[in-house]
Amino acid sequence: MDLHVSEAMGRPDLIRLDDGLLCLRFETMKIVSALAAVRHLLDTGTVRRGDTLIDSSSGIYAYALALACHRYGMRCHIVGSTTVDHTLRTQLDVLGAHVEQMPPSSDLKLDQSRRVARVREILRDHPGHHWMRQYHDDVHYLGYEAVAALVREETGGGPLTLVGGVGSGASTGALAHYLRKNSVDVLLVGVQPYGSVTFGSEHVADPEIIIAGIGSSIPFGNVRHDLYDTVHWLAFDAALAGSVDLLRRHAVFAGLSTGAAYLAARWERSEQARRNVLFIAADTGHRYVDTVFARHREAAAIEDLTPRPVHGTAELTLPWSRMTWQGAPAPRAAINDQVGTGRQPPGGGGSRPRRS
Repeated sequence: MDLHVSEAMGRPDLIRLDDGLLCLRFETMKIVSALAAVRHLLDTGTVRRGDTLIDSSSGIYAYALALACHRYGMRCHIVGSTTVDHTLRTQLDVLGAHVEQMPPSSDLKLDQSRRVARVREILRDHPGHHWMRQYHDDVHYLGYEAVAALVREETGGGPLTLVGGVGSGASTGALAHYLRKNSVDVLLVGVQPYGSVTFGSEHVADPEIIIAGIGSSIPFGNVRHDLYDTVHWLAFDAALAGSVDLLRRHAVFAGLSTGAAYLAARWERSEQARRNVLFIAADTGHRYVDTVFARHREAAAIEDLTPRPVHGTAELTLPWSRMTWQGAPAPRAAINDQVGTGRQPPGGGGSRPRRS
């Protein structure tokens, strides 16, 4: 029996959608990393019950951290993006989190920079607060060790292609790390939006939006580029088509980043018939009812969408590009020398095996 609702909400479902195509479905994925991170900080004496944990968030991590603080008796302070909606803001208020929300901005980089600057101001005035640094601290890898064990057990430990949004690195990267640590043959496929510095697409603008949660306009310190074998970049319209098709074909109601991962996973499955291909559904589709699912009639047929193969980021074009990454180093614009930890994820091991 679970002792707190966050434990139930953080437990994923593994669903076989088709021959060789698997979906790892979360209600809210970042609960996994937030719970384990807070527990680790308490166990190591870094923080104590009653302390205030602070971080910046565009939405999902804010909810996850608020639940973890509720679970472990901590105070929670969130500097939220302009994208935090009324429903989430209300839940955070009731859970006891203190929320500061940035003013409206059409510039994602400005929104992210403002949030980080505000966190630093708060820490200057309240040095006893602990900054969770979800984008930079490898402690957020820890929660995925149990998820990797579940995947390994349910798939029999055979060859696996793992597909999902890169985000802060503490999801696809962490799962690949722990699976490889246990000798699973894993090909890691990262999904990125256009306009993200993480894998070098900041020079290509998406006329719609940057897909929240899987990319960034500022460097993230806990993305391990050496873990990734392949990268897909998808625009909003392609991800919308993927989300709509996933609901229509498989009845899985999931967010926009999942639609992008689903398209990439289908393509990888068509190229690798002998491997199971598993993609991550990081959250449900409720936040996207108006912006995505209400537009289902204009969604392109996914059979008409194929990625353009590119050999360098200078060749990236909308709506979908694919590049063999092969563990290459991070692009210079993706390196933040001041905040990167430079550490291996907790637990050691798990390096990306070199392939001929």
